[in-house]
Amino acid sequence: MSRWDQLNIFFKKTGAVVIFGLNALRGRTISSQGAAVGAWNSSNAESLIRYTVKKGYRIHGWELGNELSGNGVGTRVAAGQYASDTKSLQSIVQNVYAGFEAKPQVLAPGGFFDENWFTEFIHKTPQSLQVVTHHIYNLGPGSAGDLIQKILDPSVLDGISQTFKSLQSLLEKSNTPAVAWVGESGGAYNSGHNLVTNAFVFSFWYLDQLGMSASYDTKTYCRQTLIGGNYGLLDTNTFVPNPDYYSALLWHRLMGNKVLSTSFPGTKKLRAYAHCSKKTGITVLLINLDSNTKVQVRVSTESPGKLSYLNFQGLRGSKASQNVREEYHLTAKDGDLHSKVMLLNGKALSVDSSGNIPALEPITVGSSNPTTVAPLSIVFVHIPGITVPACK
Repeated sequence: MSRWDQLNIFFKKTGAVVIFGLNALRGRTISSQGAAVGAWNSSNAESLIRYTVKKGYRIHGWELGNELSGNGVGTRVAAGQYASDTKSLQSIVQNVYAGFEAKPQVLAPGGFFDENWFTEFIHKTPQSLQVVTHHIYNLGPGSAGDLIQKILDPSVLDGISQTFKSLQSLLEKSNTPAVAWVGESGGAYNSGHNLVTNAFVFSFWYLDQLGMSASYDTKTYCRQTLIGGNYGLLDTNTFVPNPDYYSALLWHRLMGNKVLSTSFPGTKKLRAYAHCSKKTGITVLLINLDSNTKVQVRVSTESPGKLSYLNFQGLRGSKASQNVREEYHLTAKDGDLHSKVMLLNGKALSVDSSGNIPALEPITVGSSNPTTVAPLSIVFVHIPGITVPACK
């Protein structure tokens, strides 16, 4: 409990929004077929929750279990039983937080998406669940030698879209108020791979995941990890930000909560996403996976709320009502994809001697010029002058 106290002091100092995962195997036995059977024993979880409330610690949500859905990892729990256990957790939260205006959310199952399992689980928890969490490690094991090839392959990146699509459809068709979260994702399991999942190249995968998941109405994306393994946003030894930290920070500052339907017909190696900006107008994210081709892009709002990205050669004029836009070009130091140093508009991003994060300054570009996306680079484009109905 002293460790829990220390953590909560840290959470309070940082303003962290905390989801805590509870052990869902307590009280069960493992059958000869490898499944975990029997009801969840919630007494330990309840005592932790009661202690947390007594100490005045603020927890945003309590999540039940880890990777027990479908075939599970190590073992599995049947969907019907898991639904019953989730109802038990919801009952504990309602009881312990009685009299609180805002109660923590209940999240589950925190496992890999299995359509049949998730369908039964969601069907049986219509009022007991606020968030459906699933995990993503779509690049395979961290030990694989072809991680970079996978990261730069549009068909590999697109492979996970069916999971997002299926879960979105399932939630829309069911009578649950629950929303979808990616509760854990580190891309490559078993701690990732040094100088890949903590290097510049991983931002191609990470930002594509943020863009794609948002387009399928995923509300929150939890990255594995802030710190730990080879896929931390911070260096495990020095706590200095890795490139993905800056990618996450730019996303957080520039991309609003409304997602715009976006397409780029020019090449599959250019990934395009757009949101209403957190400021004014829209923000576009362009990811160039091609190692040789520079792409020039103009933005066209073809229909209300829909953006289409067209190669510069095929489009005349710009719809922007203001004459400038802001661009944030991200590249690897010395062009080395394994580099742990990210350049923003040619300048290395690094903390100062006090550990302060550098200013993330854009370059200003005239709106009549196309956006040039260099090979193996990422560009955030903030266009204040484009207004679409969805953003009003």
